[in-house]
Amino acid sequence: MTERLAGKTALVTGAAQGIGKAIAVRLAADGATVIVSDINAEGARAAAASIGGKAKAIAADISDPASVKALFAEIQALTGGIDILVNNASIVPFVAWDDVDLDHWRKIIDVNLTGTFIVSRAGTDQMRAAGKAGRVISIASNTFFAGTPNMAAYVAAKGGVIGFTRALATELGKYNITANAVTPGLIESDGVKASPHNEAFGFVEMLQAMKGKGQPEHIADVVSFLASDDARWITGQTLNVDAGMVRH
Repeated sequence: MTERLAGKTALVTGAAQGIGKAIAVRLAADGATVIVSDINAEGARAAAASIGGKAKAIAADISDPASVKALFAEIQALTGGIDILVNNASIVPFVAWDDVDLDHWRKIIDVNLTGTFIVSRAGTDQMRAAGKAGRVISIASNTFFAGTPNMAAYVAAKGGVIGFTRALATELGKYNITANAVTPGLIESDGVKASPHNEAFGFVEMLQAMKGKGQPEHIADVVSFLASDDARWITGQTLNVDAGMVRH
């Protein structure tokens, strides 16, 4: 690993486990002070402790504006504000279309799309107030391209994240803040292994250009690049990371 993020503060939401934790581990290895945030306070503390160094845990519910406001106030007091925001927190459902009702739809949209807006609003406001050249990296999903079944609300929300990322790049470019999205394929994360999605690896692998199971570290490596100065001229883009399952 490198020290290419030394002196930077990064917030990773949904970082108690899986992809979020892997991203937090990688950014810390690259020298960043990492804020490990999750609605699961105990999980966030455990993840931060396992990372060690300058990692700090702050619990927050990204769908609750008051909780997010408190999160950023604590970050400001601890570090002086963020340079890097990774919007990773989300709910990944497995619900047949005939069982999708309005309550389910609203819950998924509230966390996966509206939560991304709430955190991005607060995070980019903090960056601009400090005059920082920032990075916003949002974890979307290749299900947006594939139209994956049993995930209608999730696919809609992640498509919204991609559209929001493009708009955010346009709004914030003049402040030297970039906004990009990453669309993972099926990843062998803690959440996936405990869900019906775990049964899909064989089918997904047949569609991939390269064989094997996607790992959280595959996503973390790409986020590390987008967070660095190496990606300073990249904004408004969606980078698909799925071993070539979707080619576009």
